[in-house]
Amino acid sequence: MTNQELTYWVTLALMPKIWTKRKNEIYVNCFNHNPKISIIELFEEPSYWDELGLNDSEKELFKATYSQLANNSFLVEDMLSQGYDIIPLHSDSYPAILKKNLKIAAPTVIFTKGNKNIFREHSIAIVGSRKADEISLKFTDNVAKKASSENKIVVSGFAKGVDKQALDSALENGGKSIIVLPQGIMTFSSGFRQYYKEITQGRVLVMSTFAPQAPWRKELAMARNPIIYGMASDIFVAQSANNGGTWSGVIDGLRKKRSIYVRCPETNEANANSELIKKGSIPVDIHGDICKYVMDELEEDKQDEIIKAKIISILSAGPVSLKNILLKLKLEWSDYKMKKYLEMQQGIEKCKIKNRVYYSLKCGQMSLFE
Repeated sequence: MTNQELTYWVTLALMPKIWTKRKNEIYVNCFNHNPKISIIELFEEPSYWDELGLNDSEKELFKATYSQLANNSFLVEDMLSQGYDIIPLHSDSYPAILKKNLKIAAPTVIFTKGNKNIFREHSIAIVGSRKADEISLKFTDNVAKKASSENKIVVSGFAKGVDKQALDSALENGGKSIIVLPQGIMTFSSGFRQYYKEITQGRVLVMSTFAPQAPWRKELAMARNPIIYGMASDIFVAQSANNGGTWSGVIDGLRKKRSIYVRCPETNEANANSELIKKGSIPVDIHGDICKYVMDELEEDKQDEIIKAKIISILSAGPVSLKNILLKLKLEWSDYKMKKYLEMQQGIEKCKIKNRVYYSLKCGQMSLFE
């Protein structure tokens, strides 16, 4: 993609007073237009605006923002010269998991530094309080270690407590991580110095969805949380209060039918983990494995829903043998029972690799925001 095209994409992404969802809707209309309207034509050819459904207020905003193109051109050149990447929504490098989870609300442009291939790997997020209890930090450490051993990426919001523990545990155990910033990526200079080695080794990717030079602000930290959840295939909750970012993120994830695993709390813990489990989260123990004693108390339909979610999570990393599925699930099922169960699931298919039978998720054609 040319620097000129990136300049127009950055200008669209940083345009004030228009929600991200609406910017993406405008882009989709450009993409679906016959003939297709380029990002440059969107700004340079006002004659298209009526066809794209822009209202009078939006037309005025596009006219006003046009004056920012020169400044944004210098910004793009400066960022590229410093090794940053600018990834628009339609780019092949854009993380598919983010579009799948956030759909039309996915960030119009993301700014990164590091190994972009990390975006193509299976990822998990471990979330929780900045002032997490010791048991929650131990849980975080266990889950991050396990993820690293399974070549899964750990997504971190780089906050104190659970976020920082997840990042440190992943890197200490040879794993990889994505750092989702609550600020502009060009203001993370101290972090780039701290993780220079891991970034150059391809083990850390730093990303931001905010204006590149934006300083840390509380509202940006809150706006970053949906990105953390959106970047992960699986979400593990170490500790949650009954309000705040972790709670709202889990509730939103459950509403969207996401697989969310919540640590079963001890009887004397003062947190909302039990409430989140009652609302439909999957209960897991200190090692991140499904709590059998809690599972046994759930209704059969709920147990089946949890088993399906766990199997999908296991297969999302690639083909897995029947034996390994049973080992990872830790269910007291026979090979025959699991085989029949898998064959009944419409989204799962059997395949052969070197004459050995494996199971994998069926691959369908994905739409732009699927």
